[in-house]
Amino acid sequence: MKRNYYITKDGILRREKNTVYFESGGEKRILPVNNIYAVYAYGRITFSSGVVSYLSKKCVPIHFFNKYGWYEATLYPRETLLAGDVLVKQALHHINMDKRLYLAKEFLQGCTANILKNLEYYRRETPLDKEISEITKLTVELETKTNIAEIMGIEGNIWNTYYQSFNKILPSEFKFEKRSRQPPENMINSLISFGNSLLYSTILTEIYHTQLNPTISYLHEPSERRFSLCLDLAEVFRPLLVDRTIFKLTKKKMLDKKHFRKELNYCLLNDIGRKTFLQAWDEKLHTTIKHRTLKRKVSYQRLIRLECYKLIKHLLGEKEYKAFKIWW
Repeated sequence: MKRNYYITKDGILRREKNTVYFESGGEKRILPVNNIYAVYAYGRITFSSGVVSYLSKKCVPIHFFNKYGWYEATLYPRETLLAGDVLVKQALHHINMDKRLYLAKEFLQGCTANILKNLEYYRRETPLDKEISEITKLTVELETKTNIAEIMGIEGNIWNTYYQSFNKILPSEFKFEKRSRQPPENMINSLISFGNSLLYSTILTEIYHTQLNPTISYLHEPSERRFSLCLDLAEVFRPLLVDRTIFKLTKKKMLDKKHFRKELNYCLLNDIGRKTFLQAWDEKLHTTIKHRTLKRKVSYQRLIRLECYKLIKHLLGEKEYKAFKIWW
């Protein structure tokens, strides 16, 4: 089974014939290209066009993150699954407001269901009835909205209410006051931003392996310099992948204050903290669950690809899209 490959040091990617290796601090490590699904590069990486060409032929995308852990760019291999009919239908579903509203609401319905699943689990440990009630009311209100701006307003209120519940779920040192992104002002915001960047690039990898265009979206507005369909799908999977990873790392004390560093008004994971998060993230992606429809085990990462396939069937008029909802 192919795995993700994480580069956490500064160094050089080199190619020798049909071999790619990473060199850092005098050490040389061969990249098992045939077994690599995607590369996640942190820090300063130097590489040649030969490396890019070879990885592209192997359909391996490289995601780049800056020193703060924020997503910056992707070297996207040449698309091999182009489908003009899917692209046309994808654009038409964006232009037709009724079709777009259906998908936008469905993405948020899936998001809300998965958020509530998390809250219901932790209600066994702490009182969360107020947050569950407020989010449930917002979900009902969502059905009355008739434009994207109003739906995004509901989306913001849902996440604000949900994030406030973190103060009841997480250890006290991970206090959540407000969502701050660039820069993240405290440890919990740092974890959320780091996890969201990973999810964004993970979804982009899965979209690459389908006929979908990552720039045409429905809940979020398409714009320059971002793959907005990744943001749509991220709404559905953040509670499962990002939040549950954060809950595990903090509640089991796998991360604490010593894994962060302060830099002006930034709060960032240090090298050890980043490696700890990446290890937990990769384990989460490769966790398996028996799929209720397929009747076989699939990984959490595979669930994202299956979501893309469901969206394609909807666009082509084969089967109405229903967002993924956690059933366990």
